[in-house]
Amino acid sequence: MEPAGSGHDLGPRLDEAALCGMTLAVWADVQPDRTSVFNPDGAIHSFAKVNANANRLVRLLRSRGLGVGDSVALVCTNRVEFVEVLAATLRCGMRLTPVNWHLSADEIAYIIQDCEAKALIADARVSTVPEAVARVPFIATRLAVGGAIEGFESYDEAIAAFDGSDIADPSLGNSMMYTSGTTGRPKGVFRPNPAVTPYATYQMRGYDPRTSVQMCAGPGYHAAPLVFDIRAAMGGGAALAFIDRWDSEHVLRTISERRVTHFHMVPIMFQRLLALPDDVKARYPVDHVQFIIHGAAPCPPEVKRAMIDWFGPVLTEYYAGSEGGAGFLIDSHEWLAKPGSVGKRPALLQVRILDEAGRDLPNGQAGAIYQQLPPGGAFTYFKDEAKTQASRVDDFFTMGDVGYFDEDDYLFLTGRNAETIISGGVNIYPQEIDNELVKHPAVADSATVGVPHDEWGEQVKAVILLKPGHDPSETLADEILAFARGNLASFKVPRSLDFAAELPRSEAGKIQRNKVRAPYWEGRARQI
Repeated sequence: MEPAGSGHDLGPRLDEAALCGMTLAVWADVQPDRTSVFNPDGAIHSFAKVNANANRLVRLLRSRGLGVGDSVALVCTNRVEFVEVLAATLRCGMRLTPVNWHLSADEIAYIIQDCEAKALIADARVSTVPEAVARVPFIATRLAVGGAIEGFESYDEAIAAFDGSDIADPSLGNSMMYTSGTTGRPKGVFRPNPAVTPYATYQMRGYDPRTSVQMCAGPGYHAAPLVFDIRAAMGGGAALAFIDRWDSEHVLRTISERRVTHFHMVPIMFQRLLALPDDVKARYPVDHVQFIIHGAAPCPPEVKRAMIDWFGPVLTEYYAGSEGGAGFLIDSHEWLAKPGSVGKRPALLQVRILDEAGRDLPNGQAGAIYQQLPPGGAFTYFKDEAKTQASRVDDFFTMGDVGYFDEDDYLFLTGRNAETIISGGVNIYPQEIDNELVKHPAVADSATVGVPHDEWGEQVKAVILLKPGHDPSETLADEILAFARGNLASFKVPRSLDFAAELPRSEAGKIQRNKVRAPYWEGRARQI
């Protein structure tokens, strides 16, 4: 069944629905039988089915005593239930925290507890869930998707007992993503006022409910895929094609055979697609793609040019973080005129470049980038006022990045004040790694840094100072890395290890990670 119209005449209705989290319900009414989600297992789910299950979940959660403002944690791979849970919490005023299921059991448990979850929905494919939940036994409502988990109810069986018609009293909910600084535990980025995207934004990006297909190739628990893929499909009335693991040819085949029109990627995904043999790329036409948005990590100019040559000038780059941002965007035509820029100074919110003394710098001089907080919608780090204030100057905040505006007010990134390693678009925090490595009996001190990597942008390297009585050797390096694998999530484990005779520290005793990092980046024009 085709929708009654292109969606252009639905703008006012969709904008009103967005204010109470009911956008998906409008599309379910207009195009009930059209595909909402192509599941990775091959199952196809209509808008009517996804919307009805969201309503059933709302009623289930309410029956268990959850209400507006309460927290729901979701540990889930890319599958249809992710969309249903998101739609449910959006329309019943609850706060959803999607949890990175690649983390260790201890880290998952910490986030579930810290976000104050009153309900947990978890994927049976995530093997660390039972161990994580054993550490937070107070959660009464536990629902398992994709199979059985001991101590959990079946999601499908539990919601089946409830009515799937639209709820009569919707209230806009929110999502709280978790991010980390360079030290300590992850922190929730909490916004008291949920963001609402007007339908005109989706129209400007070329969404047409009759033809648009959105692909989500990154994990939904990350802020960018959640916003630019999952919520965009919900808002624009597009079918959502989920990818649950990266395989370059499979992704390209999906783009071609599903006639994908919109998707978000990070630069390493571009590099992997570009690395496919020419004969493989030739088998899969991509001329139907209308809009590719990318960010999360700097994109090498030669990679971006190659993608524009292949897909056409349909790439738009953004600069933002889990905390948000002033709204930097740059399309392909602008970028070709200003290669390397992440966009022009936004008109709506201000951006300042400050030196170490907090003084504003003129165009052309690099300094710390501070972006204005939206009036009335400023984020806080959940239950951490000290961390919140540490990122602020007046009503501006920083994500630790360094850059400058050129003479035409285009922003260029040159580095980071923060010590965060960005590897393949994923943030990795070196202090967490050092905290584990120093537990090894041979390690006196550790300084983990990001070193250049042609595919990933940065790769994790540990630089180790040994205790007296231990000598550097390949065998000891392998032993320390094996120790790390036993105590860290796999993506945080150093890919290589060097030994050092000393590690530089400041007079205050803080490791000078920039000095450790510098030799590995010597001769590189770009230090980010």
